[in-house]
Amino acid sequence: MTLPPEPTNPQTAAHTGVVASAAYCEGRRIADVPIAEAGAWAAKDGHFVWIGLWEPDEALLMEVKQQFGLHELAVEDALHAHQRPKVDIYGDSLFMVLRTARLEKGELVLGETHVFAGRGYVVTVRHGASTSYSPVRARAESAPHLLKHGEDFIVYTIMDYVVDCYFPVVDQMAATADELDALLIARPPSMAEIECIHQLRRDLERLRRNASPLLEVCSRLERFDLPMIDPAIRPYYRDVQDHVIRVNEQIGSLREVLSFAFETSMILASARQNDVTRKLAAWAAILAVPTAVAGLYGMNFEHMPELHWRYGYPAVLVVIVAVCAALYVRFRRMGWL
Repeated sequence: MTLPPEPTNPQTAAHTGVVASAAYCEGRRIADVPIAEAGAWAAKDGHFVWIGLWEPDEALLMEVKQQFGLHELAVEDALHAHQRPKVDIYGDSLFMVLRTARLEKGELVLGETHVFAGRGYVVTVRHGASTSYSPVRARAESAPHLLKHGEDFIVYTIMDYVVDCYFPVVDQMAATADELDALLIARPPSMAEIECIHQLRRDLERLRRNASPLLEVCSRLERFDLPMIDPAIRPYYRDVQDHVIRVNEQIGSLREVLSFAFETSMILASARQNDVTRKLAAWAAILAVPTAVAGLYGMNFEHMPELHWRYGYPAVLVVIVAVCAALYVRFRRMGWL
């Protein structure tokens, strides 16, 4: 699990769980502010506050709630986590849940980010395995002409960062799927490879369950008249929606690739088994000829008037060899040998 970076402001270090807390005006960062003063900064004209929290305790969330008047249901969701991706509207503010994803030692690890946004503030609450949002803040601060749009642009940058983090995960899963596909066609799968396919399909299904609801979230942010979402920023949410569509399409394609690879492997294994069965049946038919002769004549060598040591045995051997040779040629032409 990735721990959050140290707070940038010594005043915020008093609160465990506060990663960053800053005030902005006209697209520029003007001050690092403590939580106790965040509400006052947010109330100033042309100002807004961006606060980042990591697994905060109840006391800290209650203080943030008091500063910005957050809805108690949204605070409860952010405190207990384990929510599906969604966006809820509470008066003139919104509450959004995003699920982050990354691979640790080949295993899919999911995290959770809750976003409170309203006029004058954006608060992010991270739970579980999640990379730091410092790059998001740095990216937004490097574009003051966009950051001056305020809270809705920050919400966009957070969503865009979360969705873009899906692509390396999907790409790495695709590389693993391609390797398995090549191995399964070359030879029968081992137990380790079958378990890897099973785990990969489970991870893809988990990723799909967390990525597909974002389509509805982006659609609501883009099309509906939501609070603090300006028309100028709505096209940016359409761009995020396009990325989500790409992620879901890649996940669906990978699931089909794994299914086809496994089915092809089973078909090839069945074909190989049938080939071995035909070869065994052909050799059994060939060996049945001398076996039958030996069964008939091999039990009483002293009383066989129809056979003569000088002529009878060579004739029988010639017949046995001829029949076996004919059967061998026949099975070769049939492709059994």
